Amino acid sequence: MDHTALELIELGAVFFVLGALGRLAGRVGLSPIPLYLIGGLFFGKGGVIPLADIGEFTQLASEIGVVLLLLLLGLEYSAAELVTGLKRSWMAGLLDIVLNAAPGAIVALLLGWGPIGAFVLAGVTYISSSGIIAKVLGDLGRLGNRETPVVLSILVFEDLAMALYLPTLTALLGGVSLLGGLQAVGISLLVISLVLVVALRYGRYVSALVDSDDREVFLLKVFGAALLVAGLASAMQVSAAVGAFLLGIAISGSTAENATRLLEPLRDLFAAVFFVVFGLNTDPASIPPVLAWAVVLAVVTTLTKVATGWWAARRSGIGKLGRARAGAELVARGEFSIVIAGLAVSAGAATGELAALATAYVLLMAVLGPIAARVVEPVARLVVRRTAGAPSTAGGAP
Repeated sequence: MDHTALELIELGAVFFVLGALGRLAGRVGLSPIPLYLIGGLFFGKGGVIPLADIGEFTQLASEIGVVLLLLLLGLEYSAAELVTGLKRSWMAGLLDIVLNAAPGAIVALLLGWGPIGAFVLAGVTYISSSGIIAKVLGDLGRLGNRETPVVLSILVFEDLAMALYLPTLTALLGGVSLLGGLQAVGISLLVISLVLVVALRYGRYVSALVDSDDREVFLLKVFGAALLVAGLASAMQVSAAVGAFLLGIAISGSTAENATRLLEPLRDLFAAVFFVVFGLNTDPASIPPVLAWAVVLAVVTTLTKVATGWWAARRSGIGKLGRARAGAELVARGEFSIVIAGLAVSAGAATGELAALATAYVLLMAVLGPIAARVVEPVARLVVRRTAGAPSTAGGAP
């Protein structure tokens, strides 16, 4: 069969299966991320039907998926919101880092993966999934709850932490010395500061540069700018993902809203490819040996995320039910965890075991997170009744 024809057939089969998996996830009320990863395991090396002819396309498409994920994440925030969120949540954010990065680092060291492996797995277990959490909050009608600003402020802090973590990780994966790593962090801090200043004072000019009344022109300009900035950021050792995130912050107002609506289908398409590619590069046979560790990490980091949300909500004067909801809503891990593991795998610095552990962990947490957010309220109400001896309505809007 002609090589091009075979590639088209394989791509068509992959996209069709992804669509079916996404529909199934929507039916059962879960994020499609675990199913996309399973789809990649199914079609990857060691899978049931290995694909061999679409590697170049899917690899580039997965890189574009990361860029679009971070771009649209940046479009959700204005510079002012980021600064306000940072002021509000820095103490909870630091607690979040300590409680949720430590388990991953400890397990990596116990498994003999060294300092770089510990740094990678610490990021995997630390960062919550903004995409999954935002969807869960909307689906459960909790956007107006008193604890929701607390949850969102912690997510903002995590996103900013990633803007420092990713370039540091890129430097370490590239074999850069300690001095070079510090230099990468310094450059990243400088770039972030400059972008925030530009976004606060001159954001309207950046928005005007990419804006257009013509949808086609607007799409080409925004998409092209994202790839251009991501490429330049990567060349400066800052991380393509961070560059896209910062561009999103710099675009504001109605331009950001229009860009989000226009780019969401593209993001969903390329992000799905990204998760599939990660699954394609993971041998399913490597998961069972690390499954027990993934379960341990899932249990421990579920408790630590709940503790983080509880403590942060308590500092804001929110009642017990609201604290429980805030903690449970932070449990989900997803896109960022796979981005981190994917960077390590593509750089050749991660073992197959690390990729397998990250895959199993995200599969567990992307399913457990939405479930925990749904069941926490009735469970918490029951506990409050038993401990207080009467029904309680504390904790904000139901």
